[in-house]
This record gives sequence, structure tokens and C-alpha cells, in this order.
Amino acid sequence: MTGLPAESAPAAGTALETGASFHEMWAELLPIGRNPDSGGYRRYAWTGADADCRAWFRAQATARGLSYELDRNGNQWAWLGDPAAGDAVVTGSHLDSVPDGGAFDGPLGVVSSFAALDELAARGARPNRPLAVVNFGDEEGARFGLACVGSRLAAGQLTTAAAHRLRDAEGISLPQAMERAGHDPEAIGPDPERLARIGAFVELHVEQGRALDLSGDPVGIASAIWPHGRWRFDFHGEANHAGTTRLEDRHDPMLTYANTVLAARKKARLAGALATFGKVSVEPNGVNAIPSLVRGWLDSRAADQETLDAVVAEIERAAQERGARDGVRVSVARESFTPVVEFGHALRDRLSALLGGAPVLPTGAGHDAGILSAAVPTAMLFVRNPTGVSHSPAETAREDDCLAGVTALADVLEGLACH
Repeated sequence: MTGLPAESAPAAGTALETGASFHEMWAELLPIGRNPDSGGYRRYAWTGADADCRAWFRAQATARGLSYELDRNGNQWAWLGDPAAGDAVVTGSHLDSVPDGGAFDGPLGVVSSFAALDELAARGARPNRPLAVVNFGDEEGARFGLACVGSRLAAGQLTTAAAHRLRDAEGISLPQAMERAGHDPEAIGPDPERLARIGAFVELHVEQGRALDLSGDPVGIASAIWPHGRWRFDFHGEANHAGTTRLEDRHDPMLTYANTVLAARKKARLAGALATFGKVSVEPNGVNAIPSLVRGWLDSRAADQETLDAVVAEIERAAQERGARDGVRVSVARESFTPVVEFGHALRDRLSALLGGAPVLPTGAGHDAGILSAAVPTAMLFVRNPTGVSHSPAETAREDDCLAGVTALADVLEGLACH
């Protein structure tokens, strides 16, 4: 179920009532970019659905009297207090999605951030540091193939030149897409002055595994993000007729690709890592044609760098060995990589104390908080996922857990910004 389960909806008077309630915001955001055929979301960067999400964000800022900013990289900011004062406490996440993704990955963090500000106002809390909610652009990388583009640009981990080279499946460049959406692509680049304003960044996110479901806790704290990356495997064969070419005369890259997929599963399982071929393209892509090229994208993650490097090397070795047997040339290129992120213990321990000892758990999923961690003290809160399903229309969370997440985030923001 994409929305919040009806049986867990709060009784009248229990939803946050200051400004727009969590439930009201969720209902407003829910239809944007939803694919009626799959029930999942297609909120890709710099598209119409993205523009609608951005308009929703700005409306939430306006409704609360927050000052609104769109930075040079297309990230949106809503400020309570003077941004120039520095040492700000920032929260938020992203609103874009993977292809046919779920409703919670990203949006839960943004909706909860506005709801937490509402909760602080209802408590009469008086921040003595600036507070902000942020929506980072193109976190999922669904359109241009690179995750966390908005935060990578801001942190200087993606150069302007490299960003300008990004292309979507239709050959549209990132600058072209940004320009069509009304944003100046020549302005993008590192934003150290903005990051220097931030004293702490706390991102709330739905858990994308089942650790909290198994422990019975509605909210947890992140300890670390596994190192992870994306690799493109190109399998070059020989196009030929499917109905006249003898099996022994073929140079079929699909066979090499299929064997590599199986090898990836085996190598990852043996190493206690993760490896997934989740995207593939085929040329010429004809039913009665042996392919000339199969291109597959590998996503791999592990608890440590050494294990990840070893797993990817083993997968490449298996691909090369099978390619030699099939008469297929194999090439591999790393398209993105994020090293291990160990969230700062001081901020993490502060959150744990504010939340009465919430469980601490690692994650294999990448986040904007992980990108920013090299420049800003960062931390993450996770909200329980009862199924462990994510990046799927079946992704869900109970509303009482979501509201527990709002309360936890409000407690954290009050502890960091008001005392």
C-alpha cells in the first residue's frame, strides 16, 4: 500500500494541528508523480512531477512564514530564523523517487520536518539557533544515473564539468533539463558558504530494512552507511540472425551477461555483501536478433571497503572469464562511488540521549546525510518499516510510527536548537 494504512490513521484531534498537519501534508503530496498503472512514483529530477513537488515544498514554507531559498544547485531551503547567523540546525530529505518507487523514501523526511516545526511551535519552544528544512534535488539519480546530485554539487563532490556531462536515457543533458525547468545550469557548483551556515544536519528516513521491525522500536538512529557504488558492465558481442545462426557460431553477449548476474549473487553471498544488476539495455533489442551489445549496471555494497573491492573484482573476473568462452569482449567502468560513512559519535550520542537510548543501526542505503557528513556534522533517524520493502510501490509505514518519528525529530530539534 502506497499511502498510510487506514486502520492506523489517528483519531480526530490526535494529528498535529498547528499549520498543516502531518496527515494533511501527506494527503496533498501523495498524488504527485504517481503512476496509476504500477501505483509507484516517477518523480524524476527536473520533470513536471519534480516541479509539482517543488511547488508543494515552497507552499509549505510560505504557509508557515518561513523564508524560502532555492540555491545554485536547485536544492530548496525553508528557514526559521536568520540563515546568515550560522550554526543552524537543518533537517529534511528529498522528494524525488526511483522508477516506480514507494511513497515514503525521501518524502517522509520532508513532511516530518515541517510537522516537527509545527510540533515545536505547539510546544511553545523558542529556538536560539536558526532552523531549516531542506529538499535536496535528484537524490535517487533515477534520471541521470548519479545519486545525490544536489548534495554532491553543494559539497564539492561533483564538479560542474562532470555534472554538465550527465545525460538521461533520451540523451538530454542535465544542463538542458535544468534550463527547461527554469534553473540556470551555469550557476551550479560547490556551495561552501551555505554549508558553513550549518551546525548540524539531521535527516529522518523510513528504514529500508527490517531491523526496527524485528526489535519492536518505532524509531532508530543511524550508526554508519556502508560503502557503495555503481559499475557499468559492457558486453560486446556480434549481432546476427536468431533463426539462422548456429549456437556454436554465436558470440552472444546475453549469455555472458546472464552468467555475470548469477556470479554477482554468488560472490556477494559468500562475502556477506550485496550485489544487484537492476538495470540493463540491449542493442539492437530485437526479438529475432542476437544482441551486439548488452549493457548492465551493477549496484554493490558491503560493510567495509576491502570487502566491497574484493566482491566487485570477483564479479568482473567472472565476467571476463565467461566472455572469453563466449567470444564476447567485456569492459567495466565505475560510474559512482561513496565511501563508508561513520556518523560522528558526538552528534549521534546526543541524539541517543535526547531520545532515551533509541537503538543504533547501520544501513546499506545511501543518503544526502552521508554526502554532507564530510563537511557538516550529520545524523539520521529511521522510522520503522514493517515489511522491510523499499524502492517499490509496496513500501509502507504505520501512521503511528510516522508520528512517533515526528515527535522524535521534534525532540531532537528542540534539544539541539532551543537549549
